[in-house]
Amino acid sequence: MLATGLIVAYGYVIEAFMGWYSGNRYDAFTLWNRLHGPYAFFYYMLLACNIVIPQVLWIRKLRTKPLVLFVVAGVILVGMWLERFIIVVVSLQRDFLNSSWGMFYPTRWDWMTYIGTIGMFLAAMFLFVRILPMISIFEMRTLLPEAEVKE
Repeated sequence: MLATGLIVAYGYVIEAFMGWYSGNRYDAFTLWNRLHGPYAFFYYMLLACNIVIPQVLWIRKLRTKPLVLFVVAGVILVGMWLERFIIVVVSLQRDFLNSSWGMFYPTRWDWMTYIGTIGMFLAAMFLFVRILPMISIFEMRTLLPEAEVKE
């Protein structure tokens, strides 16, 4: 997670640098809109979840605790969802035409689609857990000879 977080940080830095350095005014405005626009809070939360929080894993004492790893993984998952939100919503919020500009307010269909994707993921996950064995066959092979009763 730490290595992936550093790779993602590098990608965000390069994306911001290219938006600034390219001289393209649309790329520069996209960067400015992400940093200062109406969805800037979500962008900063994205940076915190994907870059800042995983840096906790540099500390060995925290890196070896399963609960801390679980929480950090959950925060990174929230950051990945925020990244998709930023890509879709902020890109559609400001179009090339000023008449198309506006805030995004989810409708009931948006919420149903979102909840439906979570439901489909959970259904696939439960099927995966049901079909594949939870105990490794390799571990069972090593346990079976020891389970025999010798007289």
